[in-house]
Amino acid sequence: MSEDSTDANAKSETPSLIINNKTNGHQDSSTLLPNGETTVSKQGEAKEEQTADSTSQSGVLWKELTSAKDVFQVTTKIPHQPYEIQIMVSTQEQVQDLRQFIMESPGTFQYSCFHLEHKGERINDHVELSEVNGFAAGSGLKLVEDPYTEKEARMHLIRIRDIIGAAGNRVDTLHGISAGLSLHDTISPWKDPAAPSAPTDKSVNASPSGAPHALADYTLDAPPSMRTFIPTGQEQPPKTIKSLGVSAWNPPPPFLRQQGHLLYLQLTTNEGEQYQITSHISGFFVNKSSNSKFDPFPRPPPKNAAAHSLFSLISILSQSFSKSFDTLLEANNKRDPLVNFQLTNAIPSSPWLVAPTATSLSSHQPDLTRTQETFLLSGVENTETLRDWNEEIQSTRELPRETVQDRVFRERLISKIFAEFNEAAARGAMMVARGEVAPLNPTESKDAQIFVYNNVFYSFGADGVGTFTSEGGDEAARVAVGKDVGGVKAVNQLDIAGLATPGTIIVDYLGKRLVAQSIVPGIFKQREPEEHQVDYGGVEGRDVVAENEAFVPTFSQVSRALKVKKHPVWDNEGKKHVLEGSVETKGLLGTDGRKYILDLYRLTPLDITWLEEHCKDGDEPNVESQSCNYPHRMTTLRPELVEAYWRLKMGEYVQEKVKRRKTSSKRDGPAAITNGTGESQVNGMENINGEHQTETDQSSEPKDKTAEQSPEADHVDISAFSLTLNPDVFCGQVPQTDEEKEEWANDEREVRAVCAYLHESVIPEMIQDLKDGEVGFPMDGQSLSGLMHRRGVNLRYLGKLATLTEIDDARLRALKALTVQEMVARAFKHVAHRYLKHLPMAFTTNCLCHLLNCLLGTGLNESPKAEIDDDLRDFYRDADYSFVNVAPQSLRGEMETQVQIRYQYMLDDAWTQDIRHIQLLRNIALKLGLQLTARDYHFTSERQTNAEPSKSEANGVASGSVNHSETNGHPHGNANGKKKKKNGGRTSPVTNGADTLSKQSTFSPEDIANIVPIIKDACPKSVLAEETLEAGKISMMQNQKEIGQELLLESLTLHEQIYGILHPEVARVYHQLAMLYYQLDEKSAAIELAHKAVIISERTLGIDSNETILSYLNLALFEHGDRNTAVALACVRHALELWKFIYGTKHPDSITTLNNAAVMLQQLQFYPESRQWFETSLAISEEVSGKQSVNTATLLFQLAQALVLDQDHKGAVHRMREAYSIFLSKLGPNDPNTKESDKWLEQLTQNAVSMAKHAKDVHARRLRRVVFNPRVTTMGARPQPQVGQSNSDMARVRDLSSSGSNSFDSRSIDELVKIIEGGGDISKSSPGKKRTTRSNPKRRGGAGVVGAQA
Repeated sequence: MSEDSTDANAKSETPSLIINNKTNGHQDSSTLLPNGETTVSKQGEAKEEQTADSTSQSGVLWKELTSAKDVFQVTTKIPHQPYEIQIMVSTQEQVQDLRQFIMESPGTFQYSCFHLEHKGERINDHVELSEVNGFAAGSGLKLVEDPYTEKEARMHLIRIRDIIGAAGNRVDTLHGISAGLSLHDTISPWKDPAAPSAPTDKSVNASPSGAPHALADYTLDAPPSMRTFIPTGQEQPPKTIKSLGVSAWNPPPPFLRQQGHLLYLQLTTNEGEQYQITSHISGFFVNKSSNSKFDPFPRPPPKNAAAHSLFSLISILSQSFSKSFDTLLEANNKRDPLVNFQLTNAIPSSPWLVAPTATSLSSHQPDLTRTQETFLLSGVENTETLRDWNEEIQSTRELPRETVQDRVFRERLISKIFAEFNEAAARGAMMVARGEVAPLNPTESKDAQIFVYNNVFYSFGADGVGTFTSEGGDEAARVAVGKDVGGVKAVNQLDIAGLATPGTIIVDYLGKRLVAQSIVPGIFKQREPEEHQVDYGGVEGRDVVAENEAFVPTFSQVSRALKVKKHPVWDNEGKKHVLEGSVETKGLLGTDGRKYILDLYRLTPLDITWLEEHCKDGDEPNVESQSCNYPHRMTTLRPELVEAYWRLKMGEYVQEKVKRRKTSSKRDGPAAITNGTGESQVNGMENINGEHQTETDQSSEPKDKTAEQSPEADHVDISAFSLTLNPDVFCGQVPQTDEEKEEWANDEREVRAVCAYLHESVIPEMIQDLKDGEVGFPMDGQSLSGLMHRRGVNLRYLGKLATLTEIDDARLRALKALTVQEMVARAFKHVAHRYLKHLPMAFTTNCLCHLLNCLLGTGLNESPKAEIDDDLRDFYRDADYSFVNVAPQSLRGEMETQVQIRYQYMLDDAWTQDIRHIQLLRNIALKLGLQLTARDYHFTSERQTNAEPSKSEANGVASGSVNHSETNGHPHGNANGKKKKKNGGRTSPVTNGADTLSKQSTFSPEDIANIVPIIKDACPKSVLAEETLEAGKISMMQNQKEIGQELLLESLTLHEQIYGILHPEVARVYHQLAMLYYQLDEKSAAIELAHKAVIISERTLGIDSNETILSYLNLALFEHGDRNTAVALACVRHALELWKFIYGTKHPDSITTLNNAAVMLQQLQFYPESRQWFETSLAISEEVSGKQSVNTATLLFQLAQALVLDQDHKGAVHRMREAYSIFLSKLGPNDPNTKESDKWLEQLTQNAVSMAKHAKDVHARRLRRVVFNPRVTTMGARPQPQVGQSNSDMARVRDLSSSGSNSFDSRSIDELVKIIEGGGDISKSSPGKKRTTRSNPKRRGGAGVVGAQA
């Protein structure tokens, strides 16, 4: 594929038409495009006033991004009604963008085959508007219809079928059932932003059962409802026609093709009329053919009908079409546009629970044209979709990158090509795993077989040829291919010119791991006997080493960036070779002249501490004979750990330089850290240290001081600093000379120092941060893994994490339970993979169902039996059916062995009794790609009720925080009682009758509706978008709000343009910007962005992912801040229900959510319910933080105020006295919190006494009232802490907001009593005095209540 054609494809792919509107007080231009992309282009010039040094780079980048955006309106004439349209355009756009806008706009989407003319001259579709001669403001364009080709006719048919809703339900064999599902519109119905809507704080029918508010009938300790995952209230869209597809007379015979016939179609209208249609080069017309007679020429008048567009022809033929099509558009407009857009550049999430097959949501409808889509997309020869993936990837990466526009265009195309390769490679990998592709070497063993399909090369992640025999065999090979993808992604992220990497993904499917790569030209070439198969690095393991000076410049750039040391290695003859990377890393000169880097699984050194402790045998580890030995030696350190260690040493180096300079001379003057070239390290040392503090240990004094370097600090030249690690130490290399041995010993000491840093600093500090509430607490195994990886901790340390958390602390007990659950799920995954690896696909559901019954269903059936079709079994005589012999006891033994050897942890004898069934089932399903039928699974022989805490606990739905209704924010009672009925009152299409207990086992093979592949890709992130985002954050931190907002908006634009709007990175940017706008008191903007963040998170990360839950909780906060409290409570309810699935109840960070819910109920004047939610939050806080903690005291303070509103003055005095007592003992008598609670206690006591004295005459009572403002925020809802985010992160964000903008309430006793007596308004809060001091957020509750972060 040539560079020009690549360029043309990219320009035609992503439109970015600009339409003016006013958003959030800024003059933006944005339009939502049908392919799921949004562009937001900022108008105006860059500000002249730039701050000096620290923001100069931000200013330059902003100027470059926002300059020369010439936007104006043009008039375009079209052949049919409305004959003329107005379009806002930018001269930086391509003509192709205009074409796309016309094709997707209402009223003109019938056009697909046309060109545009300007002053009578045809415009090239692939040029920018600025290149069109004479094109300026006031110019006019003309749309001219073109003759069709066969390909254009096929694309037109597909497009019209999609537009009119005739495409039916496509079966997605790759992504599975309900891929990319969003429940947003079910929870928070979408409203057009242009439509006016008045916010309300009054009660709205927001509850599924018609209760006054969404939480009125919600039971926190009830088991999670599987119906949560099923969309409710969705009506089937109206049918505009009965069918439209290719006719049986297709294709045209040769003599008619010469006359312009392209396709023959068949249309059946809603009136029941059937028409045979000819697709001609001039358009479409009704012919004289029937089902039995072939006559493809036009009908005579008056039954003749013809049009250039198939849409227009259908409008002529069917009287009901226009009306039903308008109804279809109205139905689509009731949903958020993002819900309907197709994902293009991201893998859609596949929910692990799907609607039963008997429901309308998953019913399979007949559609003959569905079988014809392959022909329509690929042509008769099926050649139009065949692509040279490697050439496309490499030519895309070689596009120019000089200007910002070049970089945007290049990175957008890179994202697109990687997404398309990933999808094509994954589809092929599924076919290989199912045995549908013939191997190139059928005589080899199965593990050694290789495949080529759709120009993608496939191999198994197993040691088929003995490469990893000394490292651990198949186990080592499986790990190596996973690390290789990570290495390829790291090199792709570096984006080094002149260095190529093949497209690479790994796919785990049906127990097999497959590696899919684009075919490197020359990799299969048979070289001369004296030539090596590779040109640089180890040829045959470490025995033969090749050197090539041509690879040194590019490999050295990789080594510098990844902290890899240039070092010598020795071949089997003792000859010395100096390599830039690991001996395992190879360089290949392709026949296309490009330099390829391959086998990137060892970019970091081995974790020698782990190996020496847990893999003592130098030979191949043997799981059977050495039950304590780790199964392989591929235990490399994580790149994040190497980076953190580098930052640590850099900080020490800088501090040493500063200290030495201060002692040797007394020079003054402004300066900063430099890199030896005179450039300020704006994105270097200071930024790096800042990130390290927020994400890792925060405890190193040198780093803290370094991060606080000010313009008045000394210049420090860091060009002399160097820290690199040798990845080949402890790998069998034998130095020859004494000098080499000494250097090698130094390299080994450095690696041991990194390992010691991991064991002595990183892991203990991570545990301490989680214990102290310094970071958001993980919700599930996925978020725990992400937190560990960000800290540089490998998952093999899960066992050590569990061991170190075996102390009497509530937060650490929760962490241990989560850690053990993750180890159990991973052990089950490894066991399942072993049974599935050599099992035919027809038996996979039987195998998985039996294994799940042995693990989770023993409470219902102690001895489950595997279901297997003996007749079908006879067809596969050589398959491995050993799973039928698995019993619960043997499975537990296998899993205990896996946990012991992989994590060096001994499970407790009673670990099966502590299983949280629902949460573990979800974890296993996500790891194996299972899609289960959404029904109530019974894990015990009796129905679980809330009156049986032990069973409820065992399912991860422990009874909330208290056991009696007086102290719980939710109605308690039997799950089968009245409240249970209310809770289940949602209308749902789930009508599966499998809820009865007549089944002998918990799971049946029919419950596994589908299995989807687990994909790990190597697609890099956008450097430009990340740079702009970081520049915006730096500007905001330095109080340059205006330029910071501009850069953040520009970053959002870049993310949308490069990734497409439906992408996880875009969701994260939306989330960050929503938080920022909320802190800046721009609530409408925050709400709009938060809604988008929720939808995109649901569709790309999962409807129950931890990021989606956080997005819902923060959306609730923003809606509440905008007085849409009813909607906010609906979001809170949904988030709490999802929380049950992924964790259960009593999550340490749920205190914040329950507190916010209480605040919202107070806002709606539901005082009794609000009080009960406060009490629930308090009960969890007492368990998690302790009864005498400051965290609990703060909640007692809030509860006392809630009791006043609920007219329980005696209880309020009691709770305030408890709060005062804790503040006094923990903080001392002089602490502001102690003084504040003392004042409140005094006034509450006086008010209680006064009210008791004058109870008979309420109107005549006189109260001494003293007005003051509490230092503890009484009514403020808080953002939910993100997993792994530190308090200092949130503190910086909070400081961006103006004074008081984040405070909801700060009321005195006077106002509370007025509210009670009916003289006050709950929605109005007094401004109060500005707080001049602030207590330490670490001491004020951390991530729990007061110090909650976003």
